[in-house]
Amino acid sequence: MSALTKIVIPVAGLGTRVLPASKSIPKEMLTVVDKPVIQHVVEEAIKAGFKEIILVTRNGKAAIEDHFDKHYELEAELSRKGKEALLKAVRDILPADVSICAVRQNQPLGLGHAVLCAAPVVGNDDFAVMLPDMLIHNPIAGESDLTDMVADYHNSGAAQIMVEAVPMEHVERYGVVDCAGKPLSPGQSQPIVGMVEKPPQAQAPSNQAIVGRYILPARVMELLKDTKPGAGGEIQLTDALDHLISEAPVHAYSMRGKTYDCGNKLGFLQANVVFGMHHEETAEDFKAFLGSL
Repeated sequence: MSALTKIVIPVAGLGTRVLPASKSIPKEMLTVVDKPVIQHVVEEAIKAGFKEIILVTRNGKAAIEDHFDKHYELEAELSRKGKEALLKAVRDILPADVSICAVRQNQPLGLGHAVLCAAPVVGNDDFAVMLPDMLIHNPIAGESDLTDMVADYHNSGAAQIMVEAVPMEHVERYGVVDCAGKPLSPGQSQPIVGMVEKPPQAQAPSNQAIVGRYILPARVMELLKDTKPGAGGEIQLTDALDHLISEAPVHAYSMRGKTYDCGNKLGFLQANVVFGMHHEETAEDFKAFLGSL
C-alpha cells in the first residue's frame, strides 16, 4: 500500500438528467441547502483524510474550480460589513493543507476513461474515486462511511468498493458486486469474487449496488489503458475492477448511511429535504413546515 492522499472526482458529465437546470450551470454546482453538491462531496473526502483533490473536468465547468478559489472582493466586503460567520464559511471552503487541481476529459467516453485521465497526477500511488452525484447522509453525527472504508483499506490492504443494498428490480441501474453469496451487513466488508455493470435482474449476482466510492491500487490505471468499451459503448471502471479481482483482493464495504443521487431530479429533491432537516440553521423551522403540509 502507498500513502492514501489522492482522490479523483469526475465532474465532466453533461447533467442531462437535471436539465434545464444544468444548461448553463454545472450540475455539481446545484445547491443542497446552502452548499453546492460538489462542496458536500469534497468535504466528505477531506473528513476521510484526503489532501489532494483531482477534478476531471471539461470546458464549461470553470465554475467548479472558481468555487474553491479565493474571492477577494467578496471576502473584503463581508469583512467590511462585519459578517464574520459568512466570511468564515467562504474562507474555509478548502483547508490550507488541502490542494485541488483539474485535468481535462476531452471526450465523454465513460467513467473508466474519466478516471484514466487523472493517471498523470495519480502516478504510482493508490488513490480513491468519488462520484459527485452521490451524496451520503449518515444518520449518526460524526459517522462517515468513507472514513470507515479507508480504515478497512489500511487494515486489510484490499481495494475497496462501497455498496448499498437496493431492490432487485432496480439492479439494472447499477454496477453490482458478487460476494459469493456471503451476507453483507452495514459497516462490514466482504471479499468480492466478481461484478457486472447494469445486469438484467435475472442475471444479477446480488442486490449490492456500487454507489460511487472506491479505493484503488495504482495498478487500476494500467488496467484501464487496456479496457475495451463495454456497457453503453463506454469504458467502464467496473470492467477494469472485474479484472483486478483476478490479481488482488477487492472488498465490498456495505455503507451504513443512505445515498441520494443528485444527478436526477427526485434524488436532488430528497437530498435537500434530508440535509435541510439536519442543518443547524434550518432543521427546526423546516421540520415544522413539512409537518404543516
